Parts: sequence; structure tokens; C-alpha cells
Amino acid sequence: MRALYFDCFSGVSGDMMLGALLDLGIDEKKFIEELNKLNLSGYKIVIEKKVKDSIAVTDVNVIVEGIEDHNHHHDHDHHHDHNHHHHPSRNLKDIEKIINESNLKSNVKEFGIKVFKEIAKAEARVHNKEINEIHFHEVGAVDSIVDIMGVAICIDLLLVDKIYSSPLRDGNGFIKCQHGMLPVPVPAVMEMLKMSKIPYITEDVNTELVTPTGIALIKCLCSEYGVMPPMKIKKVGYGAGKREIGRFNGLRCVLGTLADELKKDDEIYVLETNIDDMNPELLGYVMEVLLERGALEVFYTPIYMKKNRPAVVLTVLTNEEMQDELSKIILRETSTLGIRKTICKRQTLNREEKSVMTKYGEIKVKISLAEGLKKVSPEYEDCKRLAKERNIPLWKVYDEVKNAIQ
Repeated sequence: MRALYFDCFSGVSGDMMLGALLDLGIDEKKFIEELNKLNLSGYKIVIEKKVKDSIAVTDVNVIVEGIEDHNHHHDHDHHHDHNHHHHPSRNLKDIEKIINESNLKSNVKEFGIKVFKEIAKAEARVHNKEINEIHFHEVGAVDSIVDIMGVAICIDLLLVDKIYSSPLRDGNGFIKCQHGMLPVPVPAVMEMLKMSKIPYITEDVNTELVTPTGIALIKCLCSEYGVMPPMKIKKVGYGAGKREIGRFNGLRCVLGTLADELKKDDEIYVLETNIDDMNPELLGYVMEVLLERGALEVFYTPIYMKKNRPAVVLTVLTNEEMQDELSKIILRETSTLGIRKTICKRQTLNREEKSVMTKYGEIKVKISLAEGLKKVSPEYEDCKRLAKERNIPLWKVYDEVKNAIQ
């Protein structure tokens, strides 16, 4: 399972995250090609390889036309002005329109809009405004659109399955922004912390390290927080921070494969018996009963017994807790006089179950990974039901599920 870990030892901002992801080795030409699908004018993006405090980093700057000194110089992104129109401004609906009218992939668009909604919701709660009363002034809006959509593009190109983050480390004191001097953490960051499970640590650094865009990205991307999980590391990227804080200021991003694709060995019981004198219709009933009562698997194997008599081997796989009850069912429902029991070790892939929305309807799937290769198994009963409801071939439903997952 491909995993990504954000090591936020110096906080997180949108441009730091974008720099760290690009530093993993993403094809810059492909990235720019995708970013141009935004159809957003009035800016240029500068991506540079630099060395900061003896560490090679990727530094990203968004330069907005007509604003010569604005190039992410201050790391922060406090870009809302709440109807004070001394700068051209955009509200959330304006930004959603820009994203939706782009030629980007649908999942990239959805993620970008989700992040902007997180920021706008937090700002609205802080200032007691409606969400669409929150305005992003022109410079901040362009910055954030490029940072957020750039991150979304990188995540899509990396094809990761799980994303983790360390606790977020922030400074203290006050920061100058659109509204004047604000305490660190700034109110929007504090609001998003309140509404999330992200662990947060303050340090004796007299400035802001965690920006609203940065924490919104972490909140929308990451499923777990803490130390880096056991993983085989493939690539490491560093994104440059802009502030001088007396030590290395940057974001580290680690790409690798989780070490626990395979579960530890567990034990199962294999119950077997030979049957040569039962009505086949009854055998079908026995299988149904065993599965309904919790058997992991039930199957029949054709064999020949003494005197060349056709027969079947009934095999039931079960856990220790159920083996006694299922044995009683076999003895009660079949003609057998005894059961063979074997304890076997087995190794399985970790798997997750999720629901996938297709054009035919919602379908449950099981997803597992082996050496980075994804295996998708749609729920047969869901596919069968939709095929009958829509009067379409079953294979079409299966194909649609695979397309939706990809």
C-alpha cells in the first residue's frame, strides 16, 4: 500500500507542502500541464531547487501580476477581507466556479473545493459571518488556488492510498495580516484545530508556522496523525519555508510502502467430511445454513470412494469460536458419522471495505494491496441487484466499478 507521510516539524503552509510534493520527483512538465488546465490568468509560478541550512529543498513562489513584492515571501496566507473592497476580491462561490470550469480531473476539483470550504467555514465561524460573506482578496485568492490545486494535482499524480501527518508544530506571539495583528495560532487555525483530531504543539518560536491553508490541506488529506507508520521508504522531499526561525524551516514529505500489507499469520479450523449417500438438494441446503451461521467458506469437492462410489468432500473453513457450533450443524444436517478437524495457519492481505458510487448506483467493494498493486473485488449481490434493476449485463456493472475505483 503506497503511503505518504507529512513531517511537520516546522509547521505547514500551502507552498511548503507543494514544494515538498514536487521535491519527491514529480514530473514538473506534467505538473505545469495539469495546472494550466485551471485556466487561471494573472500569475506565474516559480519552482526552484535551493539549499537551506545545508538541506536541498524545492522552493515554490506564486507571483501575481501587478503585485511585485508578493511572492509568498511571508509564508502566511491570511487572504480574507470580509467585504472590505480595497482589493479586488472573490468569495467561495467565485472560487468554486473557477475550479469547476477548469479541465482538471473531477477528483482533483472535488478536493480543491473541499479545502476552500474548510478555510471559509473556519473564517466564517471566527468572524460570525455566513460562509459566502467571506471574501478572498485577489492576491491571496490566486496564491491559494495555485497552492491548493497544485497539491491536489500532485496527490493525484502520486497515486497514494493512505496519507498520514505528524503533529503540527506552531510558534507563538503575533502575526501581521489583513486584519492587523493576530495572535498565533491565528483564529482560523485554532477553529480548524477545534473541529479536527489533529494533534498540535506550540514551540518557542516567535512567529506563525501553521497557516490556514496548511492546516486545511492536512485536515482534508490525512486519515491518521502521529509518528510515521512502519514503511519501506522510497522517496523523501523537502519544501522550503520562507521565514528565518533560527533553524531549518521546511516541510518533509516521505513516500513509501506500508510494511503491514500482509497481516500476521492467524489460525483457522478446517472441518472436513466425506459424504456419499445424500440427496444433492440437501447438500445445497447444508451449505446455505453453514454460511448463514458464520462459516468463512464452504465448498464441495467431488471424489470417488470405495467400490467406485461417487461422493463429495464437504470442507468448512471457520475460526476457533465457531468451529464447535458448525461441527454440530454438519453432524445434524448430513449423513456423516464423523468430522476431521485441522488447525491451519494462514496469511492474508490487509483489506478495506468501502462503497463506490457508479452511474448505476452504489456498490460495496473490497480493496487490498499486494506489493503496491491494488486488487478490487465488487460485492456480487450489489452488482447482481443493479444489473437486474437496470436490465444490463452483469459484466457492465463490474467494469463500471473498476473504472470508478481507478
